[in-house]
Amino acid sequence: MIDVAVWDGLLRRHVDGEGRVDYAAWQRQGAGELEGWLAVQRPFDPDPGTGPEAFALWINLYNALVIRQVLARFPLASIRPTVAGVPNWPAFLAFFSRPALSLQGQPLSLDRIEHGILRPRFADPRLHFALVCAARGCPLLRPEAYRPERIAAQLEEDAHRFLGNTLKLRFDPSRRTLHCSRILQWYRRDFLAAAPSIAAYVGRHRPDLDLPADVRIAWLPYDWALNG
Repeated sequence: MIDVAVWDGLLRRHVDGEGRVDYAAWQRQGAGELEGWLAVQRPFDPDPGTGPEAFALWINLYNALVIRQVLARFPLASIRPTVAGVPNWPAFLAFFSRPALSLQGQPLSLDRIEHGILRPRFADPRLHFALVCAARGCPLLRPEAYRPERIAAQLEEDAHRFLGNTLKLRFDPSRRTLHCSRILQWYRRDFLAAAPSIAAYVGRHRPDLDLPADVRIAWLPYDWALNG
């Protein structure tokens, strides 16, 4: 069993109730603690775990590695850098594709953790409300670690919080239009594996919206500003 006490303490110190991260304070006071916690995860054998302990571990690792990469570059306005106002796509893609950690001699990137481990192994679309890429358009970062004994409840809370946030989802009954975060578009396949449509998935968590059968889906702009 992994010990998340250090990671949990760092989140409680540097993340507020709105999911905003105090990167400046974390860089001054907690970067070394984060490195130390990540270092002790390296001997952990992640295979072939598919239970709640492995699920919590991989979500915690993903979010911790994102924080680590931001701290290494802070101050910055966004993880999507621009040159003369144009997104620097190679640098942006490298944020997710560069090796971020080595477990048992295997280099792991954020992409590998998300697309090679979490999505295929656990097949739970709620993880998209838990993985935080340090942008405001992402889910809010929880000010606590994911724990095996609580992960089901935590993911359900994350789903309700994300889908209850009007910046991420809102319904216009006059136009019969459901405005959704692009996370629901980018990971459409995962959500459609759990429900017959995006509207049906949303309706399971937001029955108060009383969505009509012919509801139209529109995608909201994604905010890449840093979640600081």
